[in-house]
Amino acid sequence: MVGRYFEDWSVGDRLSHDIRRTVTETDNLLFSTMTHNPQPLHLDAEAAKASEFGQILVNGTFTFALMIGLSVGDTTLCTLVANLGYDKLVMPKPVFIGDTMRAQTEVVETRASSSRPQAGIVTFQHELLNQRDEVVCRCLRSALVQRKPA
Repeated sequence: MVGRYFEDWSVGDRLSHDIRRTVTETDNLLFSTMTHNPQPLHLDAEAAKASEFGQILVNGTFTFALMIGLSVGDTTLCTLVANLGYDKLVMPKPVFIGDTMRAQTEVVETRASSSRPQAGIVTFQHELLNQRDEVVCRCLRSALVQRKPA
């Protein structure tokens, strides 16, 4: 799939992304070690068992990255100039190994770029939901997106 150009987006557009992903122990372990995050809640089964969660808690930065990744194919694939920023990131529920994630997106703002006439800015609200339809992550992403070729 290829993402949409700036002119193809309107405030209020909603997408439910088809790709789903079950989080594995390997995902959490590799992401935590690749990013040098030694948090015992992510890596130590005994420490995690003694915590309020009672089990390994999936690394939140992996959760965030997965949410964005699941959305790219339908939003900005091949039309992105640059991600300009992420705002209002929240993680209202924990993610555990074995949870199956899906993402949904709503366009909350569009505006022409004042510095790049060949692009515009689209602000997406992304949400990541688990298999119980609980929101586990949400943020706003501002993306500089190409305009349609002339």
